[in-house]
Amino acid sequence: MRSRYSAFVGQDWGYLNRTQLKQDNGPPTPDIEWQGLEILSRQAGDAEDKTGTVEFIARYSHQGRHAVLHEISRFQKVDGKWIYLDGTFPHPDNKLKSGRNDPCPCGSGLKYKKCCGRN
Repeated sequence: MRSRYSAFVGQDWGYLNRTQLKQDNGPPTPDIEWQGLEILSRQAGDAEDKTGTVEFIARYSHQGRHAVLHEISRFQKVDGKWIYLDGTFPHPDNKLKSGRNDPCPCGSGLKYKKCCGRN
């Protein structure tokens, strides 16, 4: 997961395509600025395993707006290499909750009400 995040940061679309099951032509928004990765949990994925799951939060900004990607990714080992299969987004009820005066979970340093919660 960390190597794929680094590839997103470096816009290494070739590496991303080599490490995922379904090929694509790059991101629809190449102007995303990635700001941090937090691994929340991992299930399996050790050297002897053939599958694994990683839950993570990636913080980013796009056109000056801070945002958070919360995903549960599934991986499978193919020929000794981990391949990204797919990802799901946790149910909205499980989203990170912030009070108006709490720091914004996107990592901007602003209060939630002045950042992602201003809508």
